[in-house]
Amino acid sequence: MLVEEKREKRDKRHRRVRKKVRGSAERPRLVVFRSLRHIYGQIIDDSEGRTLVAVSSLTSELRGKDGSGVEIAKEVGKLLAQKAREKGIETVVFDRGGYRYHGRVKALAEGAREGGLQF
Repeated sequence: MLVEEKREKRDKRHRRVRKKVRGSAERPRLVVFRSLRHIYGQIIDDSEGRTLVAVSSLTSELRGKDGSGVEIAKEVGKLLAQKAREKGIETVVFDRGGYRYHGRVKALAEGAREGGLQF
């Protein structure tokens, strides 16, 4: 399977998920994006089209950490939850971005829940 085909299929799944999942000021959307090396999490208010909090495995707090991709993803989730709580965000809608809910995506979600976010 070509990389372009995989990307198109993921985009199609993501569009299907986005039809149902909307973020608001009261309950913003937690979006996950993963590349082959890194994982990114953002909390977005769709009503304003604004990113409220963003964390990735490239963030300075996590840059030097060792561990597997799943362990790093869990740390990204915890840090994202910590920064969101500092901004007064406690509940979110989870958007898996067209990825299957397992591995690094699941670890990020569990880390965010451990950090205090509710979804």
